[in-house]
Amino acid sequence: MSMVDLNGDIGERSTDNIDGNDSKLMNYVTSVNIACGAHAGNADVMDATIQMAKKQNIAIGAHPGFPDPEGFGRRMMSFQPAEIFRMVVWQIGGLKAFCDIHDVELHHVKPHGALYNLAAKDVSVAKAITDAVQAIDPTLILYALANSELAKVAVESELPIAQEVFADRTYQPDGTLTPRTEPNALIDDPGVMEEHVGRMIQFNEVETVSGEIIPIKADTICIHGDNKKALLFAERICHFLQKAGIDRKPIKKW
Repeated sequence: MSMVDLNGDIGERSTDNIDGNDSKLMNYVTSVNIACGAHAGNADVMDATIQMAKKQNIAIGAHPGFPDPEGFGRRMMSFQPAEIFRMVVWQIGGLKAFCDIHDVELHHVKPHGALYNLAAKDVSVAKAITDAVQAIDPTLILYALANSELAKVAVESELPIAQEVFADRTYQPDGTLTPRTEPNALIDDPGVMEEHVGRMIQFNEVETVSGEIIPIKADTICIHGDNKKALLFAERICHFLQKAGIDRKPIKKW
């Protein structure tokens, strides 16, 4: 691998603390996923975050999730595919409007939290999301969990995709992320994280919680902006990539 995208989930703070660590994280990432007001964020935060990303020349993506700010969009909710379609259209559309007024391109879409995890397994949810993205702009890149149903549906729909891996999350034998309700879901040690990322991007494989090695494709690496070690992890990943001779670049649109 000669290049990889490093993305960060941001714009998930309150109006009183719009920035937080977001501007610092932008010193490391090449693309950002901005909350669209459902699981987190609001119009003020979206507007300010887009302007920060524009100044840093970072690829901007919409980060739609379930309308569950109390659970930060990480609790499973029950919606029909048609409802998910409209929910995703509404959120992408809101962020795209702010991109338009600031004369910056909307580059990609990445579902958030429980919606992302559900789409990784449920074809009907995956189809609702891909249909929503295509309805707004079929050139938008969909960031999808590597080898997931969402990635497969996107390919079948001829939607541009980026296979995504996670720096701070462990994996199940089926390639899904370990649920956050389980004690071993998060990677907290920087050294373990660096080895985990290195294995995925250099050898296209990941060690699961069971010790099994499974294949994986890494077009983009995610860092969760709400992780207390996000900045440290970002710095370690960038240093590792530099040593390995791997460039950090956003995914090129078709």
